[in-house]
Amino acid sequence: MSRKFVVALTGGIGSGKSAVAELFARHGVAVVDCDEIAHQLTQAGGAAIGPIREAFGPGVIGTDGSLDRVRMRALAFGDDAQRRKLEAILHPLIRKEGTRRVGRAGSAYAVLVVPLLVEAGIDRSRYARVIVVDCTEAQQIERVMLRSGLPEHEVRAIIGTQARREERLARADDVIDNSGAIGALESQVNRLHEKYLSLAGKPRPA
Repeated sequence: MSRKFVVALTGGIGSGKSAVAELFARHGVAVVDCDEIAHQLTQAGGAAIGPIREAFGPGVIGTDGSLDRVRMRALAFGDDAQRRKLEAILHPLIRKEGTRRVGRAGSAYAVLVVPLLVEAGIDRSRYARVIVVDCTEAQQIERVMLRSGLPEHEVRAIIGTQARREERLARADDVIDNSGAIGALESQVNRLHEKYLSLAGKPRPA
């Protein structure tokens, strides 16, 4: 990706990746979120809209010209071949833009939030460390239902397309436990921030 010290941050849906990323950002760390990039690519005029329309037809494009995420989710998460086709369009574009943003980062190290890191295969030449944000599946389901309003069966279907919890943990260099209160995250992030500053060869702030 670049010579910058890059930490990949991943975890299942509803695990708390965004909360952890925000805590790193409060330390002045550059955070690049692949989900945010994906949303920008699929907005009206985004670089992915043309290829998606060509691959799936105009029915998955909303009247405003952006991706109709409800229709796309129903299509992609119900059919592995369709999901792979969508990923084949989005992943190279996300990777290119993520690389560009990390390259511009001015902090001692950068955090790249990659929700499907384990599923896509971890290229260790791109990441110095891999953090997995972990919680129970029951907590994932509860959190996603609360924030999105999706029914439980749809949340379970999404979880079913992702790597198993054990698979993610087996690939982690560092694990953040988000099975407790949100306040418990801060001390874990503080500890890892100091660790990454040291590994990146930068002195700790006074």
